[in-house]
Amino acid sequence: MSNISAQLVKELRERSGAGMMECKKALVENNGDIEVAMEWLRKSGLAKADKKAGRVAAEGRIVAAQANGNAVLVEVNCETDFVTKNPDFVKFSDNVAEIALKSGAKDVDALKAAAYPEGGTVEEASKSLIATIGENIQVRRLATVSNSGVIASYLHGGRIGVLVALKGGSEELAKGIAMHVAAMNPQFVRAEDVPADFLTKEKEIALSQMSDKEKNKPADILEKIVSGKVAKIISEVTLLGQPYVLDTNVTVTDALKKDGADVVSVVRLAVGEGIEKVEEDFAAEVMKQAGLA
Repeated sequence: MSNISAQLVKELRERSGAGMMECKKALVENNGDIEVAMEWLRKSGLAKADKKAGRVAAEGRIVAAQANGNAVLVEVNCETDFVTKNPDFVKFSDNVAEIALKSGAKDVDALKAAAYPEGGTVEEASKSLIATIGENIQVRRLATVSNSGVIASYLHGGRIGVLVALKGGSEELAKGIAMHVAAMNPQFVRAEDVPADFLTKEKEIALSQMSDKEKNKPADILEKIVSGKVAKIISEVTLLGQPYVLDTNVTVTDALKKDGADVVSVVRLAVGEGIEKVEEDFAAEVMKQAGLA
Protein backbone atom coordinates (compact mmCIF):
# COMPACT_ATOMS: atom_id res chain seq x y z
CA MET A 1 0.00 0.00 0.00
CA SER A 2 2.95 2.30 0.63
CA ASN A 3 3.72 2.19 -3.09
CA ILE A 4 0.34 3.74 -3.97
CA SER A 5 0.72 7.50 -4.18
CA ALA A 6 -2.00 10.00 -3.29
CA GLN A 7 -1.72 11.41 -6.83
CA LEU A 8 -2.48 7.99 -8.33
CA VAL A 9 -5.52 7.58 -6.08
CA LYS A 10 -6.68 11.09 -7.04
CA GLU A 11 -6.33 10.31 -10.74
CA LEU A 12 -8.32 7.09 -10.42
CA ARG A 13 -11.02 8.89 -8.43
CA GLU A 14 -11.39 11.52 -11.16
CA ARG A 15 -11.57 8.88 -13.88
CA SER A 16 -13.92 6.48 -12.12
CA GLY A 17 -16.03 8.66 -9.86
CA ALA A 18 -15.57 6.04 -7.13
CA GLY A 19 -14.71 6.79 -3.50
CA MET A 20 -11.16 7.29 -2.21
CA MET A 21 -10.99 4.03 -0.25
CA GLU A 22 -12.41 2.04 -3.16
CA CYS A 23 -9.81 3.55 -5.48
CA LYS A 24 -6.98 2.83 -3.06
CA LYS A 25 -8.16 -0.77 -2.68
CA ALA A 26 -8.45 -1.18 -6.46
CA LEU A 27 -4.88 0.04 -6.94
CA VAL A 28 -3.54 -2.18 -4.16
CA GLU A 29 -5.34 -5.23 -5.53
CA ASN A 30 -3.92 -4.55 -8.98
CA ASN A 31 -0.31 -3.62 -8.12
CA GLY A 32 -0.75 0.09 -8.85
CA ASP A 33 -1.77 -0.48 -12.50
CA ILE A 34 -4.34 2.28 -13.02
CA GLU A 35 -5.82 0.77 -16.20
CA VAL A 36 -6.38 -2.65 -14.58
CA ALA A 37 -7.65 -0.91 -11.43
CA MET A 38 -10.12 1.07 -13.55
CA GLU A 39 -11.45 -2.16 -15.05
CA TRP A 40 -11.58 -3.76 -11.57
CA LEU A 41 -13.62 -0.81 -10.26
CA ARG A 42 -15.89 -0.90 -13.28
CA LYS A 43 -16.65 -4.57 -12.72
CA SER A 44 -17.18 -3.98 -9.01
CA GLY A 45 -19.32 -0.93 -9.71
CA LEU A 46 -21.48 -2.74 -12.21
CA ALA A 47 -22.13 -5.48 -9.67
CA LYS A 48 -23.38 -2.80 -7.26
CA ALA A 49 -25.38 -1.22 -10.09
CA ASP A 50 -27.26 -4.47 -10.66
CA LYS A 51 -28.41 -4.43 -7.03
CA LYS A 52 -29.45 -0.79 -7.25
CA ALA A 53 -31.44 -1.42 -10.45
CA GLY A 54 -34.22 -2.92 -8.34
CA ARG A 55 -34.82 0.27 -6.38
CA VAL A 56 -37.70 2.62 -7.19
CA ALA A 57 -36.69 5.41 -9.59
CA ALA A 58 -39.61 7.85 -9.74
CA GLU A 59 -37.70 11.12 -10.20
CA GLY A 60 -35.84 12.14 -13.35
CA ARG A 61 -36.05 14.22 -16.51
CA ILE A 62 -38.12 14.33 -19.67
CA VAL A 63 -35.80 15.21 -22.56
CA ALA A 64 -36.57 16.03 -26.19
CA ALA A 65 -34.82 16.14 -29.54
CA GLN A 66 -36.13 17.16 -32.95
CA ALA A 67 -34.91 17.35 -36.57
CA ASN A 68 -36.14 16.84 -40.14
CA GLY A 69 -39.78 16.12 -39.40
CA ASN A 70 -39.03 13.77 -36.51
CA ALA A 71 -39.20 14.39 -32.78
CA VAL A 72 -38.72 12.29 -29.64
CA LEU A 73 -39.44 12.47 -25.94
CA VAL A 74 -37.54 10.24 -23.51
CA GLU A 75 -38.11 9.74 -19.80
CA VAL A 76 -34.91 8.99 -17.88
CA ASN A 77 -35.48 8.16 -14.22
CA CYS A 78 -33.40 8.34 -11.06
CA GLU A 79 -34.25 7.94 -7.37
CA THR A 80 -33.96 11.47 -5.97
CA ASP A 81 -34.47 15.04 -7.11
CA PHE A 82 -30.83 15.78 -6.19
CA VAL A 83 -29.61 13.62 -9.06
CA THR A 84 -31.80 15.34 -11.68
CA LYS A 85 -29.40 18.30 -11.33
CA ASN A 86 -26.24 16.20 -11.41
CA PRO A 87 -24.16 17.25 -14.49
CA ASP A 88 -23.40 13.62 -15.39
CA PHE A 89 -27.09 12.69 -15.23
CA VAL A 90 -28.07 15.76 -17.27
CA LYS A 91 -25.42 14.97 -19.90
CA PHE A 92 -26.49 11.30 -20.07
CA SER A 93 -30.19 12.10 -20.47
CA ASP A 94 -29.51 14.76 -23.12
CA ASN A 95 -27.32 12.28 -25.00
CA VAL A 96 -30.04 9.64 -24.83
CA ALA A 97 -32.56 12.00 -26.45
CA GLU A 98 -30.18 12.70 -29.34
CA ILE A 99 -29.41 8.98 -29.71
CA ALA A 100 -33.15 8.21 -29.78
CA LEU A 101 -33.64 10.73 -32.57
CA LYS A 102 -30.62 9.76 -34.69
CA SER A 103 -30.97 5.99 -34.25
CA GLY A 104 -34.63 5.94 -35.15
CA ALA A 105 -35.35 3.65 -32.17
CA LYS A 106 -39.06 2.92 -31.85
CA ASP A 107 -39.06 1.46 -28.35
CA VAL A 108 -37.03 1.52 -25.14
CA ASP A 109 -35.35 -1.84 -25.79
CA ALA A 110 -34.02 -0.62 -29.15
CA LEU A 111 -32.87 2.63 -27.54
CA LYS A 112 -31.02 0.79 -24.75
CA ALA A 113 -29.25 -1.32 -27.37
CA ALA A 114 -28.21 1.74 -29.44
CA ALA A 115 -24.58 2.87 -29.49
CA TYR A 116 -23.52 5.46 -26.90
CA PRO A 117 -21.08 8.15 -28.14
CA GLU A 118 -18.48 7.41 -25.45
CA GLY A 119 -18.50 3.67 -26.18
CA GLY A 120 -20.73 0.70 -25.52
CA THR A 121 -24.51 0.88 -25.54
CA VAL A 122 -27.00 3.19 -23.82
CA GLU A 123 -27.75 0.38 -21.36
CA GLU A 124 -24.05 -0.04 -20.53
CA ALA A 125 -23.66 3.72 -20.12
CA SER A 126 -26.60 3.79 -17.71
CA LYS A 127 -25.02 1.03 -15.61
CA SER A 128 -21.74 2.91 -15.53
CA LEU A 129 -23.64 6.01 -14.37
CA ILE A 130 -25.32 3.96 -11.63
CA ALA A 131 -21.85 2.98 -10.40
CA THR A 132 -20.70 6.61 -10.43
CA ILE A 133 -23.77 8.31 -8.95
CA GLY A 134 -24.96 5.52 -6.68
CA GLU A 135 -28.60 5.60 -7.68
CA ASN A 136 -30.79 3.49 -9.93
CA ILE A 137 -30.87 5.10 -13.40
CA GLN A 138 -33.45 3.87 -15.90
CA VAL A 139 -34.36 4.83 -19.46
CA ARG A 140 -38.06 4.20 -18.94
CA ARG A 141 -40.14 5.54 -21.83
CA LEU A 142 -39.73 6.69 -25.42
CA ALA A 143 -42.29 8.49 -27.57
CA THR A 144 -41.79 9.45 -31.22
CA VAL A 145 -43.65 11.70 -33.65
CA SER A 146 -43.11 12.10 -37.39
CA ASN A 147 -44.88 14.69 -39.50
CA SER A 148 -44.50 16.34 -42.89
CA GLY A 149 -45.89 19.54 -41.39
CA VAL A 150 -45.21 21.42 -38.17
CA ILE A 151 -43.94 19.71 -35.01
CA ALA A 152 -43.43 21.56 -31.74
CA SER A 153 -41.91 20.33 -28.50
CA TYR A 154 -42.38 21.87 -25.09
CA LEU A 155 -40.59 20.96 -21.86
CA HIS A 156 -41.85 22.26 -18.53
CA GLY A 157 -39.20 22.23 -15.84
CA GLY A 158 -37.78 19.00 -17.21
CA ARG A 159 -40.69 17.14 -15.59
CA ILE A 160 -43.32 17.37 -18.34
CA GLY A 161 -42.69 17.00 -22.07
CA VAL A 162 -45.12 17.43 -24.95
CA LEU A 163 -44.91 16.90 -28.70
CA VAL A 164 -47.60 18.32 -30.99
CA ALA A 165 -47.81 17.69 -34.74
CA LEU A 166 -50.14 19.82 -36.85
CA LYS A 167 -51.50 19.77 -40.36
CA GLY A 168 -51.28 23.39 -41.45
CA GLY A 169 -50.78 26.13 -38.89
CA SER A 170 -47.54 27.60 -37.59
CA GLU A 171 -44.75 26.67 -35.22
CA GLU A 172 -46.04 29.35 -32.85
CA LEU A 173 -49.50 27.74 -32.77
CA ALA A 174 -48.06 24.24 -32.32
CA LYS A 175 -45.92 25.48 -29.42
CA GLY A 176 -48.97 27.12 -27.86
CA ILE A 177 -50.98 23.89 -28.17
CA ALA A 178 -48.06 21.98 -26.62
CA MET A 179 -48.03 24.41 -23.68
CA HIS A 180 -51.79 23.92 -23.33
CA VAL A 181 -51.40 20.13 -23.25
CA ALA A 182 -48.65 20.42 -20.62
CA ALA A 183 -50.87 22.57 -18.42
CA MET A 184 -54.29 20.92 -18.90
CA ASN A 185 -53.36 17.28 -19.62
CA PRO A 186 -56.46 16.45 -21.71
CA GLN A 187 -57.35 12.75 -21.65
CA PHE A 188 -58.36 12.69 -25.32
CA VAL A 189 -57.82 14.79 -28.43
CA ARG A 190 -61.29 14.73 -30.01
CA ALA A 191 -64.82 13.87 -28.88
CA GLU A 192 -64.79 10.83 -31.16
CA ASP A 193 -61.73 9.54 -29.29
CA VAL A 194 -63.72 9.22 -26.05
CA PRO A 195 -64.49 5.51 -25.40
CA ALA A 196 -68.08 4.31 -25.18
CA ASP A 197 -67.60 2.95 -21.65
CA PHE A 198 -66.42 6.40 -20.50
CA LEU A 199 -69.62 7.95 -21.90
CA THR A 200 -71.79 5.26 -20.29
CA LYS A 201 -70.17 5.87 -16.92
CA GLU A 202 -70.62 9.65 -17.21
CA LYS A 203 -74.31 9.20 -18.11
CA GLU A 204 -74.78 7.03 -15.01
CA ILE A 205 -73.09 9.68 -12.87
CA ALA A 206 -75.19 12.46 -14.41
CA LEU A 207 -78.40 10.51 -13.68
CA SER A 208 -77.37 9.74 -10.10
CA GLN A 209 -76.74 13.45 -9.43
CA MET A 210 -80.20 14.52 -10.66
CA SER A 211 -83.06 15.26 -8.29
CA ASP A 212 -86.21 13.13 -8.18
CA LYS A 213 -88.08 15.99 -9.80
CA GLU A 214 -85.67 16.02 -12.76
CA LYS A 215 -85.82 12.24 -13.09
CA ASN A 216 -89.63 12.41 -13.40
CA LYS A 217 -89.43 14.61 -16.49
CA PRO A 218 -90.50 13.11 -19.87
CA ALA A 219 -87.91 10.71 -21.35
CA ASP A 220 -86.95 12.98 -24.25
CA ILE A 221 -86.35 15.97 -21.95
CA LEU A 222 -84.44 13.77 -19.49
CA GLU A 223 -82.23 12.55 -22.34
CA LYS A 224 -81.49 16.13 -23.40
CA ILE A 225 -80.51 17.08 -19.85
CA VAL A 226 -78.22 14.06 -19.48
CA SER A 227 -76.74 14.59 -22.97
CA GLY A 228 -75.99 18.22 -22.10
CA LYS A 229 -74.18 17.23 -18.93
CA VAL A 230 -72.15 14.57 -20.78
CA ALA A 231 -71.31 17.00 -23.60
CA LYS A 232 -69.92 19.41 -21.00
CA ILE A 233 -67.73 16.61 -19.57
CA ILE A 234 -66.52 15.71 -23.07
CA SER A 235 -65.45 19.32 -23.63
CA GLU A 236 -63.54 19.27 -20.35
CA VAL A 237 -61.60 16.07 -21.10
CA THR A 238 -60.81 16.65 -24.81
CA LEU A 239 -58.08 18.89 -26.14
CA LEU A 240 -60.25 20.38 -28.88
CA GLY A 241 -63.10 21.14 -26.49
CA GLN A 242 -61.08 22.93 -23.81
CA PRO A 243 -60.67 26.72 -23.51
CA TYR A 244 -57.25 27.58 -24.98
CA VAL A 245 -54.87 28.48 -22.14
CA LEU A 246 -53.21 31.26 -24.15
CA ASP A 247 -56.62 32.84 -24.90
CA THR A 248 -59.40 31.48 -22.70
CA ASN A 249 -62.03 33.40 -24.71
CA VAL A 250 -61.71 30.74 -27.43
CA THR A 251 -61.47 26.96 -27.48
CA VAL A 252 -58.51 25.05 -28.88
CA THR A 253 -60.72 24.20 -31.88
CA ASP A 254 -61.27 27.92 -32.50
CA ALA A 255 -57.53 28.64 -32.28
CA LEU A 256 -56.80 25.88 -34.80
CA LYS A 257 -59.53 27.01 -37.21
CA LYS A 258 -58.19 30.56 -37.14
CA ASP A 259 -54.89 29.27 -38.57
CA GLY A 260 -56.49 26.66 -40.83
CA ALA A 261 -54.82 23.92 -38.80
CA ASP A 262 -55.69 20.51 -37.39
CA VAL A 263 -54.04 18.24 -34.83
CA VAL A 264 -52.23 15.22 -36.28
CA SER A 265 -50.83 13.79 -33.04
CA VAL A 266 -50.16 14.69 -29.42
CA VAL A 267 -47.79 13.04 -26.93
CA ARG A 268 -47.39 14.01 -23.28
CA LEU A 269 -44.98 12.45 -20.77
CA ALA A 270 -44.63 13.41 -17.10
CA VAL A 271 -41.87 12.15 -14.83
CA GLY A 272 -42.86 9.19 -12.71
CA GLU A 273 -46.34 8.63 -14.14
CA GLY A 274 -47.61 5.22 -13.06
CA ILE A 275 -44.69 4.55 -10.70
CA GLU A 276 -45.60 3.77 -7.12
CA LYS A 277 -43.23 6.07 -5.32
CA VAL A 278 -41.91 5.22 -1.87
CA GLU A 279 -42.27 8.32 0.28
CA GLU A 280 -39.13 9.20 2.22
CA ASP A 281 -38.38 12.08 4.52
CA PHE A 282 -35.76 14.67 3.62
CA ALA A 283 -33.21 13.36 6.11
CA ALA A 284 -33.45 9.85 4.65
CA GLU A 285 -32.97 11.25 1.17
CA VAL A 286 -29.84 13.13 2.24
CA MET A 287 -28.48 10.00 3.93
CA LYS A 288 -29.05 7.99 0.75
CA GLN A 289 -27.36 10.67 -1.37
CA ALA A 290 -24.36 10.62 0.97
CA GLY A 291 -24.15 6.85 0.65
CA LEU A 292 -25.03 6.32 4.30
CA ALA A 293 -28.28 4.45 3.72
